[in-house]
Amino acid sequence: QVQLAESRGGLVQAGGSLRLSCAASGGAFSLHAMGWFRQAPGKEREFVAAISWSGTSTIYADSVKGRFTISRDNAKNTVYLQMNSLKPEDTAVYYCAQRPRAFTGPTMMESDFGSWGQGTQVTVSS
Repeated sequence: QVQLAESRGGLVQAGGSLRLSCAASGGAFSLHAMGWFRQAPGKEREFVAAISWSGTSTIYADSVKGRFTISRDNAKNTVYLQMNSLKPEDTAVYYCAQRPRAFTGPTMMESDFGSWGQGTQVTVSS
């Protein structure tokens, strides 16, 4: 069973940048698509970004497109989320997740992901 561990988030001012990482252990990381989701207080968890197993295909939520970049380093079993031009509405707990089937592409559907990290808090101050 794969285990996912997000890096510590943090507090950043609006307009700033932050990079999250998610390290995987216990599974064949390089064969599985990965995603990032977030949950703001009082709201449902929502899709942020996803990347295919090969890293050649990515998708983004409209709210983050052009500001966030998802990438992966299969040699380090790590997926990243580079967040630029942060806004107060980006404040949330961010989760990384892995699709259970190998050799799949990115997806926005939360139900397509089988393993989840514990989440990390990102707070953007205005």
